[in-house]
Amino acid sequence: MKKTLTAFIMLLSVLSASADNFRPKLIVGIVVDQMRWDYLYRFYNEYGTGGFRRMLADGYTFEDCQINYIPSVTAIGHTSVYTGSVPSIHGIAGNNFLLNGKMTYCADDSTVMTVGSGTKAGKMSPRNLQVTTIGDELKTATNWKSKVIGVSFKDRAAIMPAGHSADGAFWFDKKELCFVTSTYYMESLPEWVKDYNKTIAKEVKKLKPIDAGSKHFDRPADMVQYSPYGNLIVEEMAKCAIKGERLGQRGETDMLCISFSCPDVVGHAFGTHAEITHEQYIELDKQLADLFNYLDKTIGKGEYVAFLTADHGAANGILQNQQHKIPSDGFFGDREEPAVNEFLAKKYPGHDKLVSRIMDYKVVINREQAEGLDIVNLRKDIVEYFKGNPLVMYAVDLEEISAASVPSFIREKMYNGYNRERSGDIQLILKPGVYGVWKEIGEGTTHGCWNPYDCHIPFVLMGWGVPHGSCSTEVHITDIAPTVCNLVHIQMPSGCIGMPREMK
Repeated sequence: MKKTLTAFIMLLSVLSASADNFRPKLIVGIVVDQMRWDYLYRFYNEYGTGGFRRMLADGYTFEDCQINYIPSVTAIGHTSVYTGSVPSIHGIAGNNFLLNGKMTYCADDSTVMTVGSGTKAGKMSPRNLQVTTIGDELKTATNWKSKVIGVSFKDRAAIMPAGHSADGAFWFDKKELCFVTSTYYMESLPEWVKDYNKTIAKEVKKLKPIDAGSKHFDRPADMVQYSPYGNLIVEEMAKCAIKGERLGQRGETDMLCISFSCPDVVGHAFGTHAEITHEQYIELDKQLADLFNYLDKTIGKGEYVAFLTADHGAANGILQNQQHKIPSDGFFGDREEPAVNEFLAKKYPGHDKLVSRIMDYKVVINREQAEGLDIVNLRKDIVEYFKGNPLVMYAVDLEEISAASVPSFIREKMYNGYNRERSGDIQLILKPGVYGVWKEIGEGTTHGCWNPYDCHIPFVLMGWGVPHGSCSTEVHITDIAPTVCNLVHIQMPSGCIGMPREMK
């Protein structure tokens, strides 16, 4: 009888534990800035077993994760990953966009002050974001007992993922070489951040100038961001956040949002096939292995869930493509803007700057210059002008997307990327292999277009509740947030248009 009773009590305790265990201790989101999907495999044989290969071996991989909007840029990508939404809804329409008629940096906030340095690097917040994030919903689900922290080299890559109600977002001040935040979050840095900043100050002094190709970097900020050390300080900062805030160790599910920005800095300068890019990923693999090992020891293997993705990919370099007879060319923004204004000035005498700028492949009409003119006809004239450009595949009035003769999947990307209050007026769709350059075609690269090289990104999950497997069905960047939310049993963010993807 005693044995039966003991067994029954044990069974009840197991059932009770499993009923309560519907969330992991910690959610770790990892975004690698400018990571093409194929980087998972291009360097596969050189990766160790504890980083990227561990995620592929132990986790679940969505092999065809696509960005379903344009432009594919950093601020939008980080925002869309964590909101499951698109610029037309979440409001982050670019790294810079129109706000009340003026160009505004996505995270700018004049109402807050820098915390942690004497510069303006901390005058940032998520106030321009119009929807909630995974972290916001997690905090709501636990009556704000959960902690959410964002860490990155770039301000926007820490702020947008962490969301509105985050306990902290920390980014790197390149002038004073330390992590900072803003008074949106707190009045002073936590002691663990202050302590780590002292470590950085010592380590930066040990860095040596970098020679990479034709470029030489000897300024401290450049020696940080163009070397593997830039990613290392973010990884170490993430570990400090886990320890300092006791993330995943307080009886509530917490969230840590990490973004590695330096691959983007290096890619822009040197391109997708440069040795320095190769080195970044080999070292980042080691840093991820170290991070996962730390999580195993601190939180417990199988007690946390981690997901890895990217904010966008990158085009292969124009010079490289041309060398191998692949069609490719540069769209020179510094030439196109004055050229279209010269064309329009002939048609509208006295109006010499009707286009204020071309940003993210969108033409922005200067509303002050255009006052009194027929805007509808002006838009048509701009469309017709760019249709004559041999590098432009389509030019579309963003108020008339439905009438445009473009493939349906490009039309959907335009709809999703167009925020009526914050975007430009005319969308330029360039031919494959063509992307924006400034002054001259160099060895580096960029992104922002509709093509697979910019829009095919990794999406891998590992850990708590994640089976091993892979899927080749097309999913979208907007499916990441609802998939994570469904896994941890919380509501999806307020502007989410994606759907939870089954792992089987």
